Amino acid sequence: MSHAHTPSAESHVLADRRGRLGVITLNRAAALNALSLGMVREITRLLQHWANDDSVDAVFIRGAGRAGKAPAFCAGGDIRFFHQAALAGDPRLEDFFTEEYALNHLIHAYPKPYIAWMDGICMGGGMGITQGASHRVVTEHSKLAMPETHIGLFPDVGGGWFLSRCEGRLGEYLALTGQVLGAADALAAGLADIALPAASLAIVLDELTAAPRLTPQRVGDLLRRHALADAGAATVAAHRDDIDRHFSQADMPAIERSLQAAADAGSDWARRALDTLHHQSPLMCAVTLEQVRRARSMSLADDLRMERDLVRHCFHLRPGTASETVEGIRALAVDKDHTPRWNPARVSDVDPAMVAAFFTSPWPATAHPLAHLR
Repeated sequence: MSHAHTPSAESHVLADRRGRLGVITLNRAAALNALSLGMVREITRLLQHWANDDSVDAVFIRGAGRAGKAPAFCAGGDIRFFHQAALAGDPRLEDFFTEEYALNHLIHAYPKPYIAWMDGICMGGGMGITQGASHRVVTEHSKLAMPETHIGLFPDVGGGWFLSRCEGRLGEYLALTGQVLGAADALAAGLADIALPAASLAIVLDELTAAPRLTPQRVGDLLRRHALADAGAATVAAHRDDIDRHFSQADMPAIERSLQAAADAGSDWARRALDTLHHQSPLMCAVTLEQVRRARSMSLADDLRMERDLVRHCFHLRPGTASETVEGIRALAVDKDHTPRWNPARVSDVDPAMVAAFFTSPWPATAHPLAHLR
């Protein structure tokens, strides 16, 4: 039995109560369920309400689909809004990141089972609302990534924290290249817990709905009954030695030199990785490398505070069209010319002082917008 819990059919976040399960559906399929500020606020409201509702044992989050189209859980934040808001000085840009990162923290600390159904595209902000889940489910359609360096940003939403906890130097590799992971690679990287067939969604929801109680153990047992016997090939995992060798280098110039030497020696994998890096913002790659390495020794709360500092600087250290992030979004999603004019244009021209400026907080600790996170 389903009880509507949403103010209108047009809402971008739908909520249902099914037995002792709260179900959230991201309902912005035409935009690949990209997160808006209103969606962040509604998800936060629902999670806070259900955390204190004794009749709700667990939460399930999924993305709405489009008939005949490939599935998408959530393609990330609404980058066109970021671009418009940055150029217009819209204060909602600040609100978006503060509230999104607080939501990410809430999910990691959630007191009840939180099941994330990562069917199809799950990138950026989509990873932010799934990586803290107690049960991270991928399917044969899953495409997980943190591709922010493609738009002159960095892997935020706690990306520094969860990528830095991947084995070896996989975190640096995923952060810098934005490499897309299928189900097998997501499992191997520790960014998913179990792979289920996409077609099992309805029966999984029915079984969760029918359960008299939903404890973490019971949820896990139910999911395991439907697990895929074969999640496919882990193609990224096959290059772990290469990743560790190249992406453990001291800085971006050293990483590029290492990859270049391997490419010159005939490595197609190194050549492709190098080509990807050559399309990114040299400055933001250097910032991203520093972010991931700092985050390894940080708590999640401290990482999110650092990322809030970083994202403020992305839009304000060099405001307007001078921002690497504004330029990156312009090239990818606004003008769609795919020729961003990065400044500086080469890794060798990135001054360490440029990078260091991103890691100076614009707020005193007591006035930080995420000071309340623990």
